[in-house]
Amino acid sequence: MNAESKTRMTEGSISRKIIFFAIPLFIGNLFQQLYNTADSLIVGNFLGSNALAAVSSSGNLIFLMVGFINGIALGAGVVIARYYGAKNKEYLQKAIHTTVAFGLAAGLALTAIGMFLAPKILVLMGTPSEVLPQSIEYFRTYFAGSLGFVMYNIFVGILQSVGDSRHPLIYLIVSSCINVVLDIFFIAGLGMGVGAAALATAISQFASAIFCMIHLMRTKEEYRLQISKIGFDGLMMKQIIQNGVPSGFQNSVISIANVFVQTNINAFGKMAMAGCGSYSKIEGFAFLPVTCFTMALTTFVSQNLGAKQYDRAKKGARFGILCSIVIAELIGVLIYVAAPTLIAAFNGDPEVVHYGVMQARTIALFYFLLAFSHCIAAVLRGSGHAAVPMIVMLCVWCLFRVSYITLAVRLIPDIRVIFWAYPLTWSISSVIFLFLFLRGNWVHGFEKRPKKG
Repeated sequence: MNAESKTRMTEGSISRKIIFFAIPLFIGNLFQQLYNTADSLIVGNFLGSNALAAVSSSGNLIFLMVGFINGIALGAGVVIARYYGAKNKEYLQKAIHTTVAFGLAAGLALTAIGMFLAPKILVLMGTPSEVLPQSIEYFRTYFAGSLGFVMYNIFVGILQSVGDSRHPLIYLIVSSCINVVLDIFFIAGLGMGVGAAALATAISQFASAIFCMIHLMRTKEEYRLQISKIGFDGLMMKQIIQNGVPSGFQNSVISIANVFVQTNINAFGKMAMAGCGSYSKIEGFAFLPVTCFTMALTTFVSQNLGAKQYDRAKKGARFGILCSIVIAELIGVLIYVAAPTLIAAFNGDPEVVHYGVMQARTIALFYFLLAFSHCIAAVLRGSGHAAVPMIVMLCVWCLFRVSYITLAVRLIPDIRVIFWAYPLTWSISSVIFLFLFLRGNWVHGFEKRPKKG
């Protein structure tokens, strides 16, 4: 069981387990970000500001549609990691095959919903008329490939929950290369429109999903996937929903708030849309260390609490939080300094660069607060307390953020008051999460509910 010892996070050096799990995640998320960035770079340089604005304005709406599904996948990962840590093969198998069944159903549903609702939601967001047709084209094409990116996230979630972050990285690098090559071929080579960027992304997502599925079917480990076993188990689905719905709802409400933010940015015109959209791509790279450490922390905490190693879970949580906030802040300083050059890489229009730099230099130095909030949320999620971060983020990152922007924009019609919504809400959530973490109630989260098996 050499492979098992490499992936199981309940034994060995805490720092090594977290770092060696997080590094492939970081590199993988880097290439994941290249999916979106390649679209924006190629679209911005070959198709112009209107097309870049179309891609940018669709981003938050895509996250809204996908966020709930991905949140449930996170909840499924907690359940899988728990039974993997406890070495309960029977329940582990049931959890994995129920998760895959859910992914298939959710992917098909998301395809239909996304393609049908695209025009209506984009209009409600106040998307400018000169950008709207291209936004609809991009959105619909993207969601035609919903099954690919849903199943990719499901399969990767399974592999990561058992401590394997290396194989998803390999498959993602290959599919990222496919995405970039297809972007260039479709847009620069064939002269196709903005929908081609979404098509390239969809094809590459299907490729990475297939690679992950084949690996899960061929593995000799206890988490092997068997097509004949795919189906819904009532007990597992209940646990996945208990852990996943709060995470999914959390992702969705944050996305709703961001859609509201995007609507207010749209009111400042297409140059503001393009500039802020360019910054959002850069910000995506800045969030990578946050994302990889939160994933590592959720898996680490779930496995160790499942194995009843409470002190090890606490030590790992503290280590992961510290690493995340230090790295995030260093990147924030770098972005603050290099913002003009970075924004101009997407679109050289002086007005586009002006808006992007303004947003970067308002937000970037506060990345440590974002990292802290997300890491504590990951620890709570991994301990079975998924509802707690959901409530905090619903109240602070959604309700308070929306209320602040609604009031502030009317009192001060300056786009910078929108940008300040992020550091402000990150600060409030960090104070709340610090209190919850120090209380320590999360450590015995699994023991507070009846267990079977």
